[in-house]
Amino acid sequence: MMLKLGLPKGSLQDATLQLFRRAGYEITVNPRSYFPAIDDDEIECMLIRAQEMARYVEDGILDAGLTGRDWILENDATVVEVADLIYAKSTFGKVRWVLAVPESAPVQSVKDLEGKTIATELVKVTERYLARNGVKAKVEFSWGATEVKPPVLADAIVEVTETGSSLRANGLRIVETVLESNTQFIANQAAWKDPWKRAKLETLVMLLKGAIEASGKVGLMLNVRRADLEHVLAVLPALKRPTVSELSDPDWVAVNTVIEEKTVREIIPRLKAANAQGIVEYPLNKIVM
Repeated sequence: MMLKLGLPKGSLQDATLQLFRRAGYEITVNPRSYFPAIDDDEIECMLIRAQEMARYVEDGILDAGLTGRDWILENDATVVEVADLIYAKSTFGKVRWVLAVPESAPVQSVKDLEGKTIATELVKVTERYLARNGVKAKVEFSWGATEVKPPVLADAIVEVTETGSSLRANGLRIVETVLESNTQFIANQAAWKDPWKRAKLETLVMLLKGAIEASGKVGLMLNVRRADLEHVLAVLPALKRPTVSELSDPDWVAVNTVIEEKTVREIIPRLKAANAQGIVEYPLNKIVM
């Protein structure tokens, strides 16, 4: 059997390929082809824009794919939402679709946009947002470069952002958050009911989530005298609890733990001061909970 998997083409592409690599899957993209090669003979990949992914999965053209929650809602797609994969093109986090206006605009809330024009790629979601707030405004589809449209081509925009830096660079300020979104692993309903495909998808999701969990973390191994163990453990934050193992010398133990990479430079000197020896830092690809 073969699993047909959609990978997001565009802004999420590089981050997705890196995530799969950490999960143990090597994917090679030919710039002239929409069908990347993957080192798993049971998976066939296809590059599809995230905006279209949900409807191709819904229609069964693809068994599964990765796309944003925003595009699932925009397409009103009926799919199985298998897992949240909290990563984006720049950070391992969520993104926001925000209502933004020029810095000088008097707009303080969505209520101030009655009768105005809003440009966005996320038309249906924006229209539902306006309806919930009792606002009637014109929503125009934007083909891109949405940030440059106010105030000449639109009064406001609804645009996606991770940090807000691009909006600020274009003289815009955020009024409200319309939608918070993250990448989701979705499946076709029939494919999810197929035992072989479901098992394949569950394994794939487990490894991808493990790769995300390991992001920004490293492993630490060290040796310590039993008499100093309590002081060493007091220094170590841990994913759960450090693993303490016996050594051939009964007066010594080995300690193994997982910590945030950004804290290593502070923790290693403290471990050394607590009489830890043979401290080894090593990278992590996956943490499967």
